[in-house]
Amino acid sequence: MHQHAYMSGFANEFATEAIEGTLPVGRNSPQKVAHGLYAEQLTGTAFTAPRGSNRRSWLYRIRPAAVHGPFERLGAADGTARFHNDFGDGPVTPDQLRWDPLPMPADDQPTDFVDGLFTMAGNGGPQQMTGMGVHVYAANRSMQGRFFYDADGELLVVPQQGRLRIATELGVLEAEPQEIAVIPRGVRFRVELPDGSARGYVCENFGALFRLPDLGPIGSNGLANPRDFLTPQAAYEDVEGDFELVAKFQGHLWRADIGHSPLDVVGWHGNYAPYKYDLRRFNTIGSISFDHPDPSIFLVLHSPSDTPGTSNIDFVIFPPRWLVAQDTFRPPWFHRNVASEFMGLVHGAYDAKAEGFVPGGASLHNCMTGHGPDAATFNKASNADLSKPDVVTDTMAFMFESRAVIRPTSQALAAGHRQRGYQACWEGLRRNFTR
Repeated sequence: MHQHAYMSGFANEFATEAIEGTLPVGRNSPQKVAHGLYAEQLTGTAFTAPRGSNRRSWLYRIRPAAVHGPFERLGAADGTARFHNDFGDGPVTPDQLRWDPLPMPADDQPTDFVDGLFTMAGNGGPQQMTGMGVHVYAANRSMQGRFFYDADGELLVVPQQGRLRIATELGVLEAEPQEIAVIPRGVRFRVELPDGSARGYVCENFGALFRLPDLGPIGSNGLANPRDFLTPQAAYEDVEGDFELVAKFQGHLWRADIGHSPLDVVGWHGNYAPYKYDLRRFNTIGSISFDHPDPSIFLVLHSPSDTPGTSNIDFVIFPPRWLVAQDTFRPPWFHRNVASEFMGLVHGAYDAKAEGFVPGGASLHNCMTGHGPDAATFNKASNADLSKPDVVTDTMAFMFESRAVIRPTSQALAAGHRQRGYQACWEGLRRNFTR
């Protein structure tokens, strides 16, 4: 796997070939490509997007992507209806919501990554090319004889349990818990489970592609460093057989017969490619005097919107760190936001909740819904000895934050693993007012 500077400007191109001499020199689409391959451009932004934000790659492959049978709808009978963009148009509860981990499928119910996806919430959609879908997955089988691509958005995958081996058109990504993988819109892939089962989270980004945030007064270093983002080396499959190509298009799943593996790209160059990042390499910034900076200091990636300073999606993490602020309530404080927050826990414990929020679980706090530490955490932090630092270890929480309300799906609200007594965690916050 190549280690490249996957910078927010994407001025640099990547180039990799599995067979020497595959990539043409001085041109993108020669009359005849080496080794009898086909040249195909994969474009992720408008052709006329500014050079600094324009993303496209040239693929040199055994067969063009157009070679497959006609598509037909996949429906509930195929076990795939749990993965969709049906966020509804009715009332949305302002209640705080929380879920236990999505149950793993039974041993007698073989479930791969695509069939294991379960839509929790979202907003916007691929028609408007803005907003996001929030999904979780639980799988116990590698994808066998099938491949998948999402035409609706790019996929930010956050493994929580079990490793993923993601074989894509442009090469292989291996992601374990506390790492993330990003699969661009339209890229075909297959997910294999080296540990036999896996569970995690997926953010489906319908809007502008994820990028690194500007650092402003932080300066030139800190947060996620560009050199830690990894793109794959070219790897190809020259395999024929009776395979299935599954597509997500305009909120629905479709399938087509395909007589070969579509992962047949022998070489590629460009700046539109899958990538991975190890969250443990995040350079955390924090206060060394008093009070809290805003949680934007934990921003890893964001999808910009048409409003400067306001993201379509923010991907934020809460990694291990030291808390040293004096005369300060150190855990996350009580708050209400104009933005809406979907939160998950990959590893360990979250310092704002004493119990109930476990790895693989999730919470949703929508626009202006009050939330914050539970009673046990509040009481402990209010009486802590601030002469000593709090060293927060053994944790990795994250948040998908959106400027728009994140609408929970009907299946998420009705799910058996929803915690219907979540609000009880604040019942112990007593009246302490004195004159």
